[in-house]
Amino acid sequence: MQTVMDPVTHFLFGACIGRAGLNRKTAYATLAAVLAAEAADMDILWEFGGPVDELKHHRGITHTFIGAPAVAGVAVGLVWLFDRWRKRRLTRKLGSQALKGHGFSRAVEHSDSMPALAAGGMHAREDVFPQGLKPRIPGLSGGTAEAVPFQSSQTFISTKFTRTGAPQPVNWGWLYATALIAALSHLLLDWTNNYGVRPFFPFNPRWYAGSFVYIIEPVLWVLLALALLVPGLLGLVGGEIGARREVFRGRGWAIFALTAIVVLWCWRWAEHAQAQALVENAQLTTAPVKRIGVEPYPINPFRWHAILETAEFYQTAEINTWTGEIESDPRQDVIFRPPATAATEAAKRTPLGQVYLDWGMWAVVRDVGQLPVPGMDPPQLTPNRTWTTVEFNDLRFAYSYLGTGRATGRSPLAGWVYIVGGHDDAGQAMGGREQR
Repeated sequence: MQTVMDPVTHFLFGACIGRAGLNRKTAYATLAAVLAAEAADMDILWEFGGPVDELKHHRGITHTFIGAPAVAGVAVGLVWLFDRWRKRRLTRKLGSQALKGHGFSRAVEHSDSMPALAAGGMHAREDVFPQGLKPRIPGLSGGTAEAVPFQSSQTFISTKFTRTGAPQPVNWGWLYATALIAALSHLLLDWTNNYGVRPFFPFNPRWYAGSFVYIIEPVLWVLLALALLVPGLLGLVGGEIGARREVFRGRGWAIFALTAIVVLWCWRWAEHAQAQALVENAQLTTAPVKRIGVEPYPINPFRWHAILETAEFYQTAEINTWTGEIESDPRQDVIFRPPATAATEAAKRTPLGQVYLDWGMWAVVRDVGQLPVPGMDPPQLTPNRTWTTVEFNDLRFAYSYLGTGRATGRSPLAGWVYIVGGHDDAGQAMGGREQR
């Protein structure tokens, strides 16, 4: 789950950035924006190093202000490679069509009439391809191929052509600016949810999270998808009635979607602040509260999950900002702080423990006894040695965000460590995968 901040949202957001007007400045603007909007998640490649490396580097250097320019450069580089490949392919296609359209394929078979061409060159005798001939190339509206004098007895075949609607030129400066805007949009989107980013890393390793949008938000999908699909559907309708085809279709819809998302963020930000105020003004615990966290639900902007930390326990609550109601049962919605043991202290010093505690803003570490971990076999020990399992949870995700909303006590981003003899690391795992 930590690798999926919903790439769908990033792709669609990048496409709308390109189509909101930047595609009028340069060719490939939408392509560059789409690539740059998702390129920061190239850190998913750390998955091959195991779940601990994946957690350590996820939303790392590629999700920072110093990494965004490099991410944009990578996206522009990919567009440049695509542009070169496309031009070479078009050149080969035009040359092939010109030769086949005027008997050159037959002339190649007779080296006495086309000596240079038969040898793989692009030269022809004037009696075969007379100077001034301008044949039409199939498949290109308004295109021409010209015979340009090359030597006294030979002619060089040129594929210079024009179109009625000239192709849009590539402005590499504007293209990089588009990619940079899209790369920064990735940081913005990731900050809005409750996973967070470290935009100032490595100078400042602190995590920042807006926590007013859930990691996966279907409402964003709908807004962005409408902005990209509706113009195409309207174009089909317009084509059937003979309407003039717009060159840059969908600009208004893209601007509408991006504006609607900003409005939605402002709305959810206000609801988040109201939920925070409701919790602060309510007496939900009998002990002093050290800090409060308010976590979002997808789709519903009025529903929030609150976490209150005291010296001895965590109190959770369900907030409805529409009605102002707070639901919390002191008997059910309490998570007591687990005691520190030799095993939990040893687990905190393992690579998984260090990475998890660095990322987990609401991390809870407990010794759960000899509990087998999914995806990792228990230690095989001699009879005189014992093992235990230490579990790492982050309460930010330890609630049923699609169900009742009550705290589940276990996060889908949980991690486990086998500890032998109270101090030895015997295996680490996350998400059903063992760290090797």
